[in-house]
Amino acid sequence: MKHTRPAIGALFYFGTAIMLGIYFTFSAVQGAFGLFNRVQIEADVATLREERDRLDITLTKLRNRTHRLSDDYLDLDLLDERARDVLGLVRPDEIVIR
Repeated sequence: MKHTRPAIGALFYFGTAIMLGIYFTFSAVQGAFGLFNRVQIEADVATLREERDRLDITLTKLRNRTHRLSDDYLDLDLLDERARDVLGLVRPDEIVIR
C-alpha cells in the first residue's frame, strides 16, 4: 500500500486564494471605501445639500433686506420697523401694550 502525501502546494494555493477572497470581500463591504461607508457618505451629502439650500434661502432674504436698507434704495417701512425693533422707538400717537 502506497501512502501519498497531500499536495501541500495546492492546499497552500487554495487556502491563500480563499483568504484573499475573504479579505477583499470584507474590504468591499466594511472598508474605508466600502458599501457601508458609501451609504453613510451619500446620506451626509443629502443632509448637507438640504442645509445649503436653506442657507441659500436665508442669504437671499438677507441680501434683499440689505438692499432695501442701502443708500441706493431706502425702504422707509423697513427702516421704521428696524428702528422700532432695535432702538425700542414708538410714535407719540401710539399706545404700547406689554
